[in-house]
Amino acid sequence: MTAHTCHNKEKHLSRKARAATAQKKEVYVENTIKLDIAPKSRSIDFDLIPKTLTQEKYIRNLLDETKNIVVAYGPAGTGKTYLAMLAAIKALRKGECRKLVLTRPAVGVEEEEHGFLPGDLNAKMEPWTRPLFDVLREYYPAREITRMLDEQIVEISPLTFMRGRTLPDAWIIFDEAQNSTVNQMKMLLTRIGANSKIVVTGDLNQLDRKFCHNNGLLDFIQKTKTTPSTRVATVEYTLKDVQRHPVVVEILKMYGE
Repeated sequence: MTAHTCHNKEKHLSRKARAATAQKKEVYVENTIKLDIAPKSRSIDFDLIPKTLTQEKYIRNLLDETKNIVVAYGPAGTGKTYLAMLAAIKALRKGECRKLVLTRPAVGVEEEEHGFLPGDLNAKMEPWTRPLFDVLREYYPAREITRMLDEQIVEISPLTFMRGRTLPDAWIIFDEAQNSTVNQMKMLLTRIGANSKIVVTGDLNQLDRKFCHNNGLLDFIQKTKTTPSTRVATVEYTLKDVQRHPVVVEILKMYGE
């Protein structure tokens, strides 16, 4: 085989490989979050493919403009927070919203006390919102995140500070919602403004406040069943959807989930 023939064969295989990749991407086009991100010095474009049917349903609802509120609940490691943050970053980068608002109940594991935290509001809330910022740091350098915080393109807001506000043109991520009360949940959900979306995530098996009768997440899930709304979507994850290390499923089973 001549060098020229080898070159043509490689070129042909390359075209076939590209076509196969394009066809594979096409299959997932409706279930894909496509981000044009620029971490550090180079631009990377990639597709986020759902790994389970539940993730597919979740992504569809996140991308659906008619769903103003999306609730995702279930065990750890299923991608509830991660996918919500990716969809929010996508919306921000495409100009579909002007800001991201990150909030969660300031309740430690087993109501563990952390004592006085120095610094401004962002510094005080940083321990509570670290899982959300872990996702941001995958796609933005520290300097860019600092700029977005300074300009309030990304806002950290304790639940206490949400009362009385209206949030237009924003994606609001409400994480660890299983630790909210009914009044807190109602207050947050009614903050939504024009062209905004609220994503509520939580795990009812990881309650750090020892109550069941006044649980905001459980109460709202029940309300969506008795009074359904076309503007609200709920997604329930199970152990089959866990995408972390395989031992996580075994640990959750040990604890009776």
